[in-house]
Amino acid sequence: MQSESKVPPTNSKPHHIILVGLMGAGKTSVGKTLARLMGKSFCDSDQEIERLTGVKIPLIFEIEGESGFRLRETKVLAELLDKEAMVLATGGGAILAQENRERMSSAGIVIYLRAPVSALVKRTRRDPNRPLLQGVDPKEKLTRLFEQRDPLYREIAHIVVDTADQSVRLLASQIQSLLEGPQENGMVLK
Repeated sequence: MQSESKVPPTNSKPHHIILVGLMGAGKTSVGKTLARLMGKSFCDSDQEIERLTGVKIPLIFEIEGESGFRLRETKVLAELLDKEAMVLATGGGAILAQENRERMSSAGIVIYLRAPVSALVKRTRRDPNRPLLQGVDPKEKLTRLFEQRDPLYREIAHIVVDTADQSVRLLASQIQSLLEGPQENGMVLK
């Protein structure tokens, strides 16, 4: 696992572990496993939006558009980050709003799960719950999203982890070691 890191925030707010990255990067799978390993609770912000609205995200996109969904996402993210420290998997576009980036960056350790576009295409190709990939060439769309969002993920990430060909369990274990071990743990400070 290759990783980069920078000094995490020091404040009195809850110390969350916040996973960011494009759809298919492994945020939910790695987050659930990491939470179990670390004895923390886990939440997926997209699943929380679905729970609160009672409908799937593609329907929210259909009715309210992406802008309506992003407003809901910002509200839910703020509520989740005010709760007790947890492992939080965010939606891939949560970093688009400056308000969200600032809030995540100051609320805990942000881990960017970075995967190559080819892996993202493979992981998302049969998932009907990816509204941004419906009716478009997935590889082309994911390439554009990667180019747009990679700098934003890097801007707020305290740790960047390449997830290409790693198993979920191995990734979660390695992230746990990075979080619990000394900073000289082979990480490159950003």
